[in-house]
Amino acid sequence: MADVPPSSGDLDRANYATIWDAVARAVPDRVAVHADGADVTYAAFEELAARLAATFVAHGLGPDSTVAIFMYNRVEYLTTLYAAYKIGAIPVNINFRYHGAELAELLEMSRPSALVYPSSLAAAVVGAAGRVPLPGLVLVVPDTAHDDADQAVGAADAVPPVPGVPFASALDAPPLPPHPRGPDHKIFMFTGGTTGRPKAVVWTHGNLFDSQLFSIYGSLPVDVPTSLDDVTQVAAREDLPRTVCLPLPPMMHATALFNVMNAMVLGGTVVFLTAARFDPRAAVRAVEEHGVTRLVVAGNAIVGPLVDALEAGAGDISCLNTVLSSGMVWSDDLKARLIAHAPGATLIDIIGSSEGGPFAYGVVRGPDDLPSRPRLAPGAVVLAPDLTPVHDVGETGMLAYRGAMPLGYHDDPARTAETYPVIDGVRHVMPGDWVRVLGDGYVEMLGRGSGVVNTGGEKVFPGEVEKVLLALPGVVDAVVLGLPDPRWGEVVTAVVVTAPGAPLTPEQVQDEVGRRLAGYKKPRRLYVVDELARSPSGKVDMHRLRRRITEVEVPVLVDPVAAPDTAPDAERTP
Repeated sequence: MADVPPSSGDLDRANYATIWDAVARAVPDRVAVHADGADVTYAAFEELAARLAATFVAHGLGPDSTVAIFMYNRVEYLTTLYAAYKIGAIPVNINFRYHGAELAELLEMSRPSALVYPSSLAAAVVGAAGRVPLPGLVLVVPDTAHDDADQAVGAADAVPPVPGVPFASALDAPPLPPHPRGPDHKIFMFTGGTTGRPKAVVWTHGNLFDSQLFSIYGSLPVDVPTSLDDVTQVAAREDLPRTVCLPLPPMMHATALFNVMNAMVLGGTVVFLTAARFDPRAAVRAVEEHGVTRLVVAGNAIVGPLVDALEAGAGDISCLNTVLSSGMVWSDDLKARLIAHAPGATLIDIIGSSEGGPFAYGVVRGPDDLPSRPRLAPGAVVLAPDLTPVHDVGETGMLAYRGAMPLGYHDDPARTAETYPVIDGVRHVMPGDWVRVLGDGYVEMLGRGSGVVNTGGEKVFPGEVEKVLLALPGVVDAVVLGLPDPRWGEVVTAVVVTAPGAPLTPEQVQDEVGRRLAGYKKPRRLYVVDELARSPSGKVDMHRLRRRITEVEVPVLVDPVAAPDTAPDAERTP
């Protein structure tokens, strides 16, 4: 993939709705979305969004109004997004696993003028309605066939009355005619990160499109477009490889949403699975049946079950040419197992965040590219705590990015100033990810600074310990964190999930970590659990996990042995 310039020239005035309108005019009969066994052409998709946009306007929505989308991946999600873009409204992504109180909190924070949700999540909406007023326009998508183990129920099972009116009724309005839209309309990306409390990162259409140029055009044999006409011509070309995108994580996760949006810029087809619950065998069948070329995953959380299904003979995924993941642990062993089934695919492990980036890419085109090493993206740098550049091999620093980025956090100027510092007159984004410099642009990921364990004055980055744990036979998932200790401040604690019938002993953990890392990095407390209860985007709510292991779970190992006070070197052991 070629580097892409940091600016798109005249195209930085673009808006996604304007681009999609132009693509729909250029390829009206091409399939935009395949969902629930039906195809929706670009012309039909644009008309659906235009009708919904007209209903939004009739209910008083306009620029900067917020539209809450509480839904799984399905065509109505994308239609709502498009309709919001058409009127300059701000779509608000909501985790579909939320229950009533959690939903109420986010509705209170985002103050939406409209809410769109499926009937299978009616119970949560009813629960939220008992805590906060619902917006004036509430649209219900009938989908009792779609379920989710955590909370979904059929509409008939919810507490009556089910709030809202049928989504289909909002499509009766005459289509809103296309009209010019600028690049300054906003997009919210609510992210809980590892804290569990949602916060909104605010993008503009222009900056988001600029930041996505590499992802959209970097793998194509074309010049980077500099005008809307150029974008449309690329999308309409029949000689270019057709993009068929299947997002396996939910679109409330930025990686899935942005890649779906990118596919539509290219005039590609987006494929949605039928059920909300992730079914790896269904995913394999969809790849094979629809000739999916671009698969969006969420690291080990998705790839693990997927390769298990492939190795059990679920189907053929050799049509893939790209598999993308961002911001999640994706171990080399799973990359090797996946590429064995998709030998023509390029695996792209993106180091990024909702706050901005990309910071680095780990690219695997075949077994010879393993072990994978992330390399800094154009515009990315490594900075010391004093915000000076770090260049020397072996030194550590924080990832930063200079380029198109969000405006900051919604209604949080203090956090915005901290995460988006201006250095030597240039605005940077620094979410707090630490790396070790390896040379020639390569870096080793160490972890988010907020998760660093301070044990007896030594700093332990969870990411490097997790990498060792995930390489142990039988370990399928792992998280490392610090727990309070009266002497050392914190002790390194590992929480792992093992495969059925694969016992894990404390000795294995300590021996393997001690063999590859300094002694003070060895976990002193080990918890073996059935699952880590990751979110659909693959993240772990660290607050809940801490409560769980301190109040419920029993550690396999608690090592109170203290090292001599005179041991100042890296092997000091708390």
